Amino acid sequence: MQSFLEKAKEVIAKNQDVVTVFEELDRTGKFRKRTYKARAAFTLDEDLFNRFRNYCKENGINMSGRVESHIRKELKDLNH
Repeated sequence: MQSFLEKAKEVIAKNQDVVTVFEELDRTGKFRKRTYKARAAFTLDEDLFNRFRNYCKENGINMSGRVESHIRKELKDLNH
């Protein structure tokens, strides 16, 4: 059975975004939104990128949202 300290560390690690919100509140006295969008700078195969962009445009899909969805799925699959 986990000790209280081990469980607390596990909960904090899984909810780091919430911890960040409270750190910001402590620092500024104001609540910060839980999530912000971050700009990512990485390279992709140009043909693959263009095909994906066209696919998203033709189907009314938000590219960023779809990429986020794929990342979430990948991370979820990693944890199982």
